[in-house]
Amino acid sequence: MTPSLPPLVAPAASLTREEVARYSRHLILPDLGLQGQKRLKNARVLVIGAGGLGAPTLLYLAAAGVGTIGIVEFDVVDESNLQRQIIHGVADIGRPKAQSARDSIAAINPLVKVRLHEFRLGPDNAVELFGEYDLILDGTDNFATRYLVNDAAVLAGKPYIWGSIFRFEGQVSVFWEDAPDGRGLNYRDLYPEPPPPGLVPSCAEGGVLGMICASIASVMGTEAIKLITGLGETLLGRLMIYDALEMSYRTIRIRKDPSTPKITELVDYEDFCGVVEEAPCDDDREGSSITPRELRDLLDSGARVALIDVREPAEWDINHIEGAQLIPKGLFTSGEALTRLPHDRTTVLYCKTGVRSAEALAAVKRAGFSDAVHLQGGIVAWAKQMQPDMVLY
Repeated sequence: MTPSLPPLVAPAASLTREEVARYSRHLILPDLGLQGQKRLKNARVLVIGAGGLGAPTLLYLAAAGVGTIGIVEFDVVDESNLQRQIIHGVADIGRPKAQSARDSIAAINPLVKVRLHEFRLGPDNAVELFGEYDLILDGTDNFATRYLVNDAAVLAGKPYIWGSIFRFEGQVSVFWEDAPDGRGLNYRDLYPEPPPPGLVPSCAEGGVLGMICASIASVMGTEAIKLITGLGETLLGRLMIYDALEMSYRTIRIRKDPSTPKITELVDYEDFCGVVEEAPCDDDREGSSITPRELRDLLDSGARVALIDVREPAEWDINHIEGAQLIPKGLFTSGEALTRLPHDRTTVLYCKTGVRSAEALAAVKRAGFSDAVHLQGGIVAWAKQMQPDMVLY
């Protein structure tokens, strides 16, 4: 067994009578006890995102008595969030997530100090912000932010806990470049380069079972308490993989990769990850996209159009544009879809928001369908502009 890391946080001077009563179940744990709870009281933990992973993590950190909790979040609560982001409720729809999370934390534990950072984390503010905390928890769902958090944590000399969820699976690990005893490593030792754009869909595109968030978030919160108090063996140097359908947990070792470049500065992470914009402005100039209104006019004109939905069958079952044919994007990647496209009409591709259809369009253009286009903003834009009674997801 790998030796425990030293406690990350020094203990507070004392606990109040109210705190002793509130945290009594912690205080009688032999390995945690009074000293451990004092360390939690003195801890400053920054959580990136109050969404699927951040929501349950925030609730449990607050309940556990972490003294200061920071929340980085600039989004607002949407109805689709409520399936998994349990820190928010129906009454919070349309409210800033950070403020909704703060109120939920106060309702659970008013002894916790909550600091809100209602801005987008970026290279211009990440290192300075991280310096104000002892520990970072990253529950974001995009690669650009993950690499930003990693690199900023390295430059700030802070450990951080990373979690990821997708469909029925999740992953968790601890990264700390400056860990004692030569045990340091960072996210780039596990994933040196981001995957090609579009290869790994977001939860909004690929879906996630809501309860997976709680499973992964509870591990992240547990790792936070272990790091703060020096308890047990953390996931530093290990990747935990959870599969809900098999109900299996397994861990694999991560080792420092000597070829990992030394991190000396922050970069443009959207450029580094090749982020695909949902509606690239160049599309209009290149004649590669079509607006919902233009598509409506084209269909009404009786023009010969092959309208292709590149989403997955489960999404097609929720909604689709009348007259469309379903050919999932994966078939364009393999080339199989190209044999299904007619050559005597204009091909129009669409997906949920325009990201996947833009990727499929590139394959279609390479195959010689020079007049093919895709729908700007996908079926979401179509519904809002052309068919407001359409069910959205």
